[in-house]
Amino acid sequence: MNILLLGSGGREHAFAWKLAMSDKFKKLYVAPGNAGTAEIAENVSLSVNDFEGIREFVLTHHVSMVIVGPEEPLVRGIVDYFAEHIDLKSIPVIGPSKMGAALEGSKDFSKKFMSRHSIPTAAYDTFTTKDLEKGFEFIRNQKPPIVLKADGLAAGKGVLICQSHEDAENELKEMLLNQKFGDASSKVVVEEFMEGIELSVFVVTDGTSYKILPAAKDYKRIGDQDTGLNTGGMGAVSPVPFANDSFMAKVEKQIVQPTINGLKEEGIKYKGFLFIGLMNVNGEPKVIEYNVRMGDPETQAVLPRIKSDFLDMLYSIGTMSLSHYSLEIDNIATTTIVMVAGGYPEGYQKGKTIKGLDQTADTAAKVFHAGTIDHDGSIQTNGGRVLGITGMGKTLQEAIDNAYLTANRITWEDAYFRKDIGQDILNFGK
Repeated sequence: MNILLLGSGGREHAFAWKLAMSDKFKKLYVAPGNAGTAEIAENVSLSVNDFEGIREFVLTHHVSMVIVGPEEPLVRGIVDYFAEHIDLKSIPVIGPSKMGAALEGSKDFSKKFMSRHSIPTAAYDTFTTKDLEKGFEFIRNQKPPIVLKADGLAAGKGVLICQSHEDAENELKEMLLNQKFGDASSKVVVEEFMEGIELSVFVVTDGTSYKILPAAKDYKRIGDQDTGLNTGGMGAVSPVPFANDSFMAKVEKQIVQPTINGLKEEGIKYKGFLFIGLMNVNGEPKVIEYNVRMGDPETQAVLPRIKSDFLDMLYSIGTMSLSHYSLEIDNIATTTIVMVAGGYPEGYQKGKTIKGLDQTADTAAKVFHAGTIDHDGSIQTNGGRVLGITGMGKTLQEAIDNAYLTANRITWEDAYFRKDIGQDILNFGK
């Protein structure tokens, strides 16, 4: 079959890499893709939000399935767009409807959904400019630190953790009155701060059945020992030792099942990935947030652990036959290190030539491209997060060693990566 994959990041390169292992596809297109996807698929110069252009391409190239990588086209309603056009409606699109995508597109919607279905999460309330004083009052009744979240999509930057009541009140004003995050912060969710260990749980569903994929832990801060600014993600590991069978049984019973049942009860069409950001609070799972796609860089750590045919899994989601799919997990450990441009997550330069990629073939690691571009045969940086290096091994230590061995062979001007990914997991429980 011909497949169109939408996106240009490390997640999409990992998808393309895994799809290419299947013998059931004829042609794989990636729009717009990166230098890594170009090595295994045909990149297409299409925006992920150009629904008309995507429609024309799908029909012209006889595409049998569309896989949506990032959240924005889902929140904008690409699944509904296909369903509304008679010439597209029979083509499976892997992703939720616009209403389902609101689980990520609106923090307020997702918190209310959790409340309706008794899904454990932090105490919260939502405020607009009209009830700013009530927001201040709510903040004063919380114990610092206090979490503020822009309601809408803010490119991963809309969450603030304030250490005092004064800071929280000032930030609430900045978000609501001065539109710190643009329209995304026209509503702000204020939450209690949850103390615990964070992890990411990934679920696939066809709207009726579901499968739970390997869990992962990511690292969002730019600096070692989780210091500095938040980023889109500086690394990930899988498996996670505290996500043992007992804990995951709680996650499935208290969170996954009520979420899937809630979607069905509310008539929300959902065929795709559900990424549940969780906090392990003294052994009890609580939802931090939902995302309606796979995570990045967690995807690069999770997909190498899936032994069964990834294309089969996606097609079974799109055709509502997931219950017949047998998910097989490889008993290996993975560690992903994200190499970024100097200055990220603030100002950084593009167009730096990447060296050493040809020196990585003999390592037990896979190099996933994110912010890269092929410029006349030279691979150059084209974003803040440039590469994801996923080491694999029988143990987490082996996976970490393989990831760093490979990362240290790759260079460009001002390249940076954290040196401590996975160390907290190695020391967990000691």
